[in-house]
Amino acid sequence: MQGILTQITALLGVTVGAALIAKFLRQPIIVAYIFAGIVAGPLFLNLVHGEREIFHIFSQLGVILLLFMIGLSLNFNYLRRIGKVAVAGGLAQVIFTGVIGMGILRAMGFAFMPALYLAVAITFSSTIIITKLLSDKKDTDSLYGRHTVGLMLVQDLVAVLLMVFLTAQGGSMTISSSLIRLALGGLVFIVGVTLLARYILPPILRRIADSKEFLFLFAIAWCFALAYAASRFGFSIEIGAVAAGLALGSSTYQPEISARITPLRDFFLIIFFVILGAEMSLAAASTVFLPSVILSLFILIGNPLILYVVYRLMKFSRRNSLMIGLTAAQVSEFGFVLLFIGRELGYVGESEIASFTMVALATIFVSSYLITHNGKIAGAVQNFLAKFSEENHPQREEKPPVYDAWVIGYHRIGWNIVQVLKEKKRSFAVIDFDPTVIEHLTKEGVPAYFLDVSDVGLLSELPLDRARLVISTIPDIQDQVTLLKHVRLHSAHTVIVANAPEAKFMRTLYEAGADYVMTPHLLGGKWIGHMISDGKASRAAFRKLKKEQQEEIRSGMPVQEL
Repeated sequence: MQGILTQITALLGVTVGAALIAKFLRQPIIVAYIFAGIVAGPLFLNLVHGEREIFHIFSQLGVILLLFMIGLSLNFNYLRRIGKVAVAGGLAQVIFTGVIGMGILRAMGFAFMPALYLAVAITFSSTIIITKLLSDKKDTDSLYGRHTVGLMLVQDLVAVLLMVFLTAQGGSMTISSSLIRLALGGLVFIVGVTLLARYILPPILRRIADSKEFLFLFAIAWCFALAYAASRFGFSIEIGAVAAGLALGSSTYQPEISARITPLRDFFLIIFFVILGAEMSLAAASTVFLPSVILSLFILIGNPLILYVVYRLMKFSRRNSLMIGLTAAQVSEFGFVLLFIGRELGYVGESEIASFTMVALATIFVSSYLITHNGKIAGAVQNFLAKFSEENHPQREEKPPVYDAWVIGYHRIGWNIVQVLKEKKRSFAVIDFDPTVIEHLTKEGVPAYFLDVSDVGLLSELPLDRARLVISTIPDIQDQVTLLKHVRLHSAHTVIVANAPEAKFMRTLYEAGADYVMTPHLLGGKWIGHMISDGKASRAAFRKLKKEQQEEIRSGMPVQEL
């Protein structure tokens, strides 16, 4: 135990130092992680030793959680729309990149079988690198981001089929029987996940959603259970993690689950990228330098051009086609697995593995910049690309809805405000942390978001700053201060009404940015005072008000708060 703690402490110390330098130089943080791994690896400090298996488990956990969150951000309806495009684009890219890569390797003098394995290894882009950087840029939900993720999922499926083919070659099972077994397993897995997502998960989530800890624990357990199940059915754990996220992606509780898992994912992902850098083997680098440079240039320039042409033929805009191509300009960690299998079968030598290692290091390093700045690059070269093709297929991003008003908290005062907004036909949405409220409002057709307003990360996902009016009815003062400061940071014009259960909190809320603070007991006292001053405090008047109140209860007023 002492040894692993020492190694983790030293590893994190090197990583923090590299990250500080990268931040100071305004470089992609992922590059800092990889270089921290190189420094911590056997080439320099050799910090990762003795407990290598534990580090590999940590890094694998990060990959699973990352792809689980990618699945959370997608939804079945969108996947149905991009499915055909993803399959066509993925297969075309694998075929063209593999064939051209094979030609380049043969021209450089590689033997047929080593060239074949290396050509196939460079066709796959890194799902982990891409999804991590898209997530950091908040581009996962963009049009090009979703299609890139779809492309990666198709590549993962092709990789699974290749694994079946190769293991069948090296084992006793025939290729046809392996494929049949995989198809049957896939069918059972897909049907099982679909039935669970539709009939079992919703009632479970409704029962546990009021507990943040229980919701977090269930989501983690579900993620790893499906990753394990996928591996048992012959698929990769990555595909299982994405499927687990997809099953919860259409849930009302998706934002809260995502926010709880993000810090855990980030820690394990840091370990993954550091270990990736530590395992970069450059022992035979001098002998394969030229082939590695040529292959790296092909991946960084040729692969984006191939994808650009493929997606232009599928009627994508120049900008989106180019951004998809730039995002996929690196090789995948699967390439190492493929080459290791080839080495075991006697087709691949150490020189091919060393060459691929150099290509991986170069393309991951450069593509980190390409992905980070792909918007600027696409904008800079669009005029040049316009000389070769007209923009006949402009595409618009699917933007999240913008509401005129937001009501924070449905109970207490909120329900009445919602009724007025509905009567006035105003565009509005409700935020609440009660799953029964979300279910009720969803049935009523009211846009409702299940999230905790104390989480700034969740608030930043919503366009609160673009609303004219934000009304908070929740009783917690600190949560309201967080909300007020967040909205005020992004908008000075939004009108914000806060709620103080006691008059002593009014000053705190005004200082945080509220335009008006309502106090229910003071408002109630004023209302009764007006009734008396207007001469309406009679038994008949109160009998009429009582009748109206009873009608409001029958119409859906949350009586548990009365």
